[in-house]
Amino acid sequence: MAIPFFKEMRIGGYLLKQKLLGRKRYPLVLMLEPLFRCNLACVGCGKIDYPDAILNRRMTAQECWDAADECGAPMVAIPGGEPLIHKEIGEIVRGLVARKKFVSLCTNALLLEKKLDLFEPSPYLFFSVHLDGLREHHDKAVSQVGVFDRAISAIKAAKARGFTVNVNATIFDGHPAEEIAKFLDLTVELGVGVSMSPGYAYERAPDQEHFLNRTKTKKLFRDVFAMGKGKKWNFMHSGLFLDFLAGNQEYECTPWGMPARNIFGWQKPCYLLGEGYAKTFKELMETTDWDSYGTGRYEKCADCMAHCGYEPTAATAALNNPLKAMWVSLRGIKTTGSMAPEIDLSKQRPAQYIFSEQVQKKLSEIRKDEAEAAAAKAARKASTAA
Repeated sequence: MAIPFFKEMRIGGYLLKQKLLGRKRYPLVLMLEPLFRCNLACVGCGKIDYPDAILNRRMTAQECWDAADECGAPMVAIPGGEPLIHKEIGEIVRGLVARKKFVSLCTNALLLEKKLDLFEPSPYLFFSVHLDGLREHHDKAVSQVGVFDRAISAIKAAKARGFTVNVNATIFDGHPAEEIAKFLDLTVELGVGVSMSPGYAYERAPDQEHFLNRTKTKKLFRDVFAMGKGKKWNFMHSGLFLDFLAGNQEYECTPWGMPARNIFGWQKPCYLLGEGYAKTFKELMETTDWDSYGTGRYEKCADCMAHCGYEPTAATAALNNPLKAMWVSLRGIKTTGSMAPEIDLSKQRPAQYIFSEQVQKKLSEIRKDEAEAAAAKAARKASTAA
């Protein structure tokens, strides 16, 4: 299953347009989180540690469409939480597809078979099913037995209905390369593409012991790619990003490449790291101190090699040096020899912890909105009675 050619052309054309216009910073993918609520509680997740008052909040369909229009990125990824919990998810996706956005709907697939009737197959729609590995490993990662089998069943059901399905895997420390290779073999059997990214060390994740550092990440992916020589693993990544994971490219992240919009607003500075929020995309781009983030600049970014920061970097690198990208594609991922120099961490600024402050601010806004709604309702009731 190859990425549709017209999708590559559309995105390539978009990147070329930004370059010709001389834009230094522009989005590639909108990370749209219409809710944080999930029906799983994965130990490596840092997205669901909120009070119920926040977990019960939802972005409206109109807010989702407005975010896509405001941002202008050609692709929209819808993570969460679990998007299929959202009662308007079908309407949200239809509106984005109507705007000719390439939509990647991320899901743990527990509700996918039940919700398939909400969607129509389209070259603009992709289901991205979360699978962290084979059965035993995945069920342990999501802290629930049977999730792997339900996900596989949902993948087959969606494909039988004509939908395009990919899987996405988050890789943690302690996952043997041999097991990852077997998992990738399974994706070939299923006929699905696969994206993989090392897990980001969310400060609120329950399990803080299994996040990979950069050295371990590079060694692990080299081992995996070495086992894949001659196999037809269908990665949904650019060759340069995969080469970066194997330690062969010296990249800095592009945090504005995949901006995040959620119930708080536009998240500063990126999808993984919440250090404040902007009311508009323009405000996000113009007021974020981008130079203060990234590996070597900020302690929380020290070990990050996640796709949401580095895939946009790789895309820009391919545009700037197409011959290099072509050479990596022809050569394959280098799995032996010296690695690219690592970024110096000696001058990074220390981490700041403002999660609780942001939560309290949002709770205050929610209480204010609820009080105003209650007052308005009481006024209407009094007016009617009069």
